Amino acid sequence: MLRKPLVTLCASAILAALPAFAVAQQDPETKPATASRPPGDLVVGVGPGWRPLLEADFAHVNDEPDTWKFLDDQAEIHGTGMPVGVIRTKEPVKNFELVVEWRHLRSGGNSGVFVWAPEKALTDLKPGHLPSGGIEVQILDHGYAEQYTKSTGKKPDWFTTNGDVFPVGTSKMKPFPPLSADGSRSFPTKNLSRGVEQWNHYYIRGLNGEVRLWVNGEEVSGGAECNPSEGYLCLEAEGSPIEFRNLRIRNLP
Repeated sequence: MLRKPLVTLCASAILAALPAFAVAQQDPETKPATASRPPGDLVVGVGPGWRPLLEADFAHVNDEPDTWKFLDDQAEIHGTGMPVGVIRTKEPVKNFELVVEWRHLRSGGNSGVFVWAPEKALTDLKPGHLPSGGIEVQILDHGYAEQYTKSTGKKPDWFTTNGDVFPVGTSKMKPFPPLSADGSRSFPTKNLSRGVEQWNHYYIRGLNGEVRLWVNGEEVSGGAECNPSEGYLCLEAEGSPIEFRNLRIRNLP
């Protein structure tokens, strides 16, 4: 989802987020509480506790029967993007690691992974609408920024196409720097996303109210003090065809 935020974080909140981002690099498989993963180390989601997310793990929210198709023995999920909406995991999660591979099939494609979406944000959600709560891990094709500049004549200073992380609606989060112009989004420290029709790798860790994102092997963005810090994981359809594959999850204590 790409939703222009209206509320600006105060300077104290921005400063408070700084220490959370500057942590020692350690392997989250051995020390998950505060660790950052070394750059260039792809997490494939294999080992003790890891399991695939298959069709039986998801519940339909406000999609249509043909919005999502599980293919290749359910290792791939193809989405039409229509109608705008989400599917969610059947069970809520709290502390977790998630591996997601994705690619857009059309220039300017828009999608995302919702983390800790509360049940009330999904109940009776009508087609064409997105949840009113959760932490979004943005999935945008680079063509979106190009189209935005072409249509508005403005630079896309309030979003990027390389893995923004931000709170949606009623949810709260203190984003890690660098920040968007209004302070509401964690911008990526590096531009690592690949273009349309190319596969990208996301490793997302949610732990004790903190969300961190690795794009193609390097940590780039995230936030702390998420509220709520427990809820559903959602895959987003937002008007453009997208493919996911090799979704794997591991619950953490």
